[in-house]
Amino acid sequence: MKPSRFDWTAPESLDEALAVLAEVGDDAKVLAGGQSLLPILNMRLAAPAHLVDINRLGELSYVSTEPDAVTVGALARHADVERDAKAFDALPLLRQALALVAHPVIRNRGTTVGSLAHADPSGEMTAVLTLTGGRVTAARQGARRDIEAADFFVGPLESALDVGELAVSATFPRLPVRTGTTFVEVSRRHGDYAVCGLAAAVTLGEDGSVTAARAAYISIAATPLLLDLTEAVAGAYVGDADWSAAGELAAAQVDPEPDIHATAEYRRHLARVLTARALAEAAGRAA
Repeated sequence: MKPSRFDWTAPESLDEALAVLAEVGDDAKVLAGGQSLLPILNMRLAAPAHLVDINRLGELSYVSTEPDAVTVGALARHADVERDAKAFDALPLLRQALALVAHPVIRNRGTTVGSLAHADPSGEMTAVLTLTGGRVTAARQGARRDIEAADFFVGPLESALDVGELAVSATFPRLPVRTGTTFVEVSRRHGDYAVCGLAAAVTLGEDGSVTAARAAYISIAATPLLLDLTEAVAGAYVGDADWSAAGELAAAQVDPEPDIHATAEYRRHLARVLTARALAEAAGRAA
């Protein structure tokens, strides 16, 4: 299939892009990597009257690592973030998650901020932003605002971006010292959307005991789901922690919906098993 007819604009600056978005309003869609948008257009699940192509806005193509966070511009490709050594040193979870996003050819074109703005509850980067307590910076003519991860994802394929706003960057705060992370998921084939997946982080105290254990889940709820599982393992040393108890705690708190890919019970089972596996791996990295 082919998309419906649309007008196309390729602004040369951010100010020009925001002016076009303000003028076009509800009828506009932003084109960056296009790896999520174009299939939707081709299947005619969306029929915008206007595409605003931001690929000429080189000012938004960056990965910046600061002492407290990694910030990714709207035109930074998944592959740029995945390969950035400073970003990996500051927040290994970025690379751990991005390695599971689709396939290399998709990551060479798709953008991390675009993936977040797409707000697919099966998208890996939504869990990373949620687990790190990150934020998305949105710009419109004459104004900018930061939207916290907890407020950004409103529903399936629905973000908190307003009409006329452009997501210009995403910021992922560094995690506390002595924190290990991992990302695990189950999919029918590598590169497919996950049937269930999660980003996990475990923090150890000075004596090596667990002080925090958290996980953010994809393909479980309408938006990424953040669970604090510390109570199941708090105070235990890495080798003695009952990670299966944390898995049971997670399974008791998730309420997945069945679909053509999996039953609700199977997703709950995956949440249980993957949580135990991920937290054990993250704790090992912290140690």
